[in-house]
Amino acid sequence: MKRPGDLAARLGVAALGIPVVFGALWAGGRPLAVLVAFLAVLGCLEFYEMARLRGERPFTVLGAAAAAVLVLLAGIDPDFGRFAVRALWIVLGTGGLALAGSLRWRWPGGSPMGTLGSTVGGLVYVGLPMSFVPLLRALGDGPVGVVATGPGSEFFLPMGFVLLPLLTTWAGDTSAYFVGHAFGRTKLAPAISPGKTVEGSLGGVLGAVGAAALIAWLWLADLPVRAVPVGAAAVVGLALAVATQLGDLVESALKREAGVKDSGRLLPGHGGILDRLDALLWAFPLAGLLLSVIWERS
Repeated sequence: MKRPGDLAARLGVAALGIPVVFGALWAGGRPLAVLVAFLAVLGCLEFYEMARLRGERPFTVLGAAAAAVLVLLAGIDPDFGRFAVRALWIVLGTGGLALAGSLRWRWPGGSPMGTLGSTVGGLVYVGLPMSFVPLLRALGDGPVGVVATGPGSEFFLPMGFVLLPLLTTWAGDTSAYFVGHAFGRTKLAPAISPGKTVEGSLGGVLGAVGAAALIAWLWLADLPVRAVPVGAAAVVGLALAVATQLGDLVESALKREAGVKDSGRLLPGHGGILDRLDALLWAFPLAGLLLSVIWERS
């Protein structure tokens, strides 16, 4: 049960964080890329700390710096094709440097395979998914035009392609929480997350599908370019609901393996950065992939 102090801390973090996040999303471009790169670095540091608790020896600075570079490149030149090539080279280069460094400074006492896996793992698990935030946001600055008639279109539409996975994930998580508390009986994955139930999971799916359809109806369905029909958005919401719940379970498993309750203690009442980003790390890249499929078929 949450203590009153925990609730006050959670509300305080939300009151400070939500305006900052929405302000950066609205601004887009380099301000957003800098904020997301900063969050990616913090998330990588938490990942590497959990890896160290398991006895691994990742190259923390190398992996965190590579994650920041990935996000900044996505913000500076938000072209999916060019970014994919650059991301491949950064991941391969990071892996090569980690392997060479482990052989040079941590052999024979170290573990090259563990060092390689944990260093690249943090980059791929945190840095690469976060790079999709500036990529998705840049789509709102393209040849779309503010033509949607929903409330607040001039404010929300430029960041609509980021809000689709962001608000869908939030709605799914909130629905799962309340439905699970009210009707949850059957444990979903008791060995990983004892509090999650099948009923809550189904409630989360319904909430995510509804939120995705609503967001498309308000801002994205009537666009002349890169439109997202309501039905297609509902399918995206379904896929995101499944993926984000899996992402939540994966992070819970990582924390259990490391023997910690939270990924960090940076956010009072919330835990660490990864505790807030666990589902979104799966939502952002999946949304980018599914949207590209929708546009290619339209």
